[in-house]
Amino acid sequence: MIILSLFISELMVYTWARVQCVNVGYEINDATGKNIDLKAVQKNIQIELARLKSPERISKIAEERLSLTTPTPEQVIVVQ
Repeated sequence: MIILSLFISELMVYTWARVQCVNVGYEINDATGKNIDLKAVQKNIQIELARLKSPERISKIAEERLSLTTPTPEQVIVVQ
């Protein structure tokens, strides 16, 4: 009876360990998927940031919305 109890308890511990191993595997798989998704979002944000910081875009906004122009040589004052 004692040997049977030990065998059953060992079998239960082994089964619990296997279930935990499978659950951790699922968690790792989910985290890997989320990581891939977040990297894609990060790449898109970096592309958008580069587009927003482009000198051509800023120059166009300065000219169209703010009515700014490039200064003439007479308007430039050199500070020493």
